[in-house]
Amino acid sequence: MTKSFFTFLTAIFSIGLLAQNKTDYWQQHVDYTMAVDMDVETFQYTGTQTLVYTNNSPDELKRVYFHLYFNAFQPGSEMDIRLQTIADPDDRMTTTDKKSRIASLTDSEIGYLHATSLTQDGNKVTFSEEGTVLVVDLAKPIAAGAKSTFNMEFKGQVPLQIRRSGRNSEEGVALSMSQWYPKLAEYDFEGWHADPYIAREFQGVWGDFDVKLTIDKEYTVGGTGYLQNPNEIGHGYETPGTKIKKQKGKTLTWHFKAPMVHDFMWAADPEYIHDIQQVPDGPVLHFLYKDDAKILENWKKLQPKTMEAMQFFSKNIGKYPYDQYSVIQGGDGGMEYAMSTLITGNRKFGSLVGVMAHEMAHSWFQHILATNEAKHEWMDEGFTSFISKLCMTEIMDYEKENPFEGTYKGYRNLALSGKEQPQGTYADRYALNFAYGISAYSKGSIFLSQLGYVIGQDKLIETIRKYYDEFKFKHPVPNDFKRVAEKVSGFELDWYLTDWTQTTNTIDYGIKEVTASENNTKVTLERIGLMPMPLDILVVYNDGSKETFYAPLRMMRGEKENAYAGIERTVIEDWPWAYPTYDFEINKPMTSIQAIVIDPSQLMADVNLENNVWQAE
Repeated sequence: MTKSFFTFLTAIFSIGLLAQNKTDYWQQHVDYTMAVDMDVETFQYTGTQTLVYTNNSPDELKRVYFHLYFNAFQPGSEMDIRLQTIADPDDRMTTTDKKSRIASLTDSEIGYLHATSLTQDGNKVTFSEEGTVLVVDLAKPIAAGAKSTFNMEFKGQVPLQIRRSGRNSEEGVALSMSQWYPKLAEYDFEGWHADPYIAREFQGVWGDFDVKLTIDKEYTVGGTGYLQNPNEIGHGYETPGTKIKKQKGKTLTWHFKAPMVHDFMWAADPEYIHDIQQVPDGPVLHFLYKDDAKILENWKKLQPKTMEAMQFFSKNIGKYPYDQYSVIQGGDGGMEYAMSTLITGNRKFGSLVGVMAHEMAHSWFQHILATNEAKHEWMDEGFTSFISKLCMTEIMDYEKENPFEGTYKGYRNLALSGKEQPQGTYADRYALNFAYGISAYSKGSIFLSQLGYVIGQDKLIETIRKYYDEFKFKHPVPNDFKRVAEKVSGFELDWYLTDWTQTTNTIDYGIKEVTASENNTKVTLERIGLMPMPLDILVVYNDGSKETFYAPLRMMRGEKENAYAGIERTVIEDWPWAYPTYDFEINKPMTSIQAIVIDPSQLMADVNLENNVWQAE
């Protein structure tokens, strides 16, 4: 594929459509008001939480669940045991001899999160901890359309940095506070999603957060939400020119509000440098990173690239809806959160920009389009991988003919390994981390790039834009995206969603035979794999001229536009999937043909490219 094609692909990302609301859709709503006191000496904290829950479902609820994620970081937890028993454990969570780091944590190093009291509308409720889930039997059922207020007192201990959350990371960040508070589980049309925290990612209920955090005054804090008292706090948040009064005592209370998010993260360190950049016609960007000479230059250079990335995503998916975004050094790699991300900072510049772009893209594909990551992880990870590769190609001026080449190579490795599981596999049920990673990131990305091959690149871009407009601040499922693509393209696409995401069927088409037929040439194609696809066939002649033939897939009930501007195309008869072979004729003698190629774009994830090309002897 030529670079000009990807320039074209990137350019047409700006096309958009108006939103259409689903009248039968509902989702729950929750508002959190929390006050937390953090002891930076013991890394223990106490908190209060007032939670107002609106039951927008048609169902009466007799029970609710809270996530207590920090309980995963204890010897014998489900996360620990899974780490010890999976064949390819995560290197970040194991020692050099592949033993679980969780298993050796002492009482002062473990994480925990416990509810110490809980009432519903002033009445005591029965509750019990089951690992990382708090099970709450209600004092009174919550009727459909009703609200209920929960008041909780809780206590926690921040674990040593092992996975995403934690204290005292390898890069010296004091506190990476994600999954730190009692978080209400999601209830939707499928029921409760009170998933234990074993390895994968998360889902949350949309709502508003009001959080007060009391912490040592030497610590700079950043994360989700808008700081409400910047001129009291200082630390780089104050209005320019404001003189910050010296605070008495050892602590400061930071007050944050975050409207319409489904998570709340914060990080804190006494050595953070805090820089601010304003994106033109966009949000304020906050950068918090360690005062470490080894990383300073790269973190300064990162800032204009972050502005470019924000503008790219806002233009090509939909406008970023918040007034702030923070890039914060912390965590154990890169992980997205509401209005912010935690990324490790001691990286080469290209890697630093790459992890920023990927995690920022998640602001759209997870924190605005909030899929259930435990069930449909390929939607947020794959869609993010797709759009962030296009972003990196543009903002880093990469001279890549096909930025997805490595993505397809990774998928083929999995597909041919015998270890692939369907993408519909629950995220924690993958036998191997290797299979999960390729399925979620690479195969998930190919779902989009290959869909562009099926319906046309312009229709793909329209689909992404319309999907954003229709489902922002909702919890879309795979069928929602498919239906948007069908409406935009006019094609039937159930076969595509089903085969690609619910089976391990592979695509394998080949050129079986090319024979002379009087003054014409007969081409026989064969379908070897089980997954159906339409085919673009390029014919290159000895004189250098080219033409293409397009064999639509009958079950699509439609034809895409010519994908190759300037090359004449002939639309040939539909190929019914059940037929293993397919013949068509070229109205030129076989002696005039130099080569015949199935899918010259290589956007179709054919697992065997060797039989896709025929060359004259």
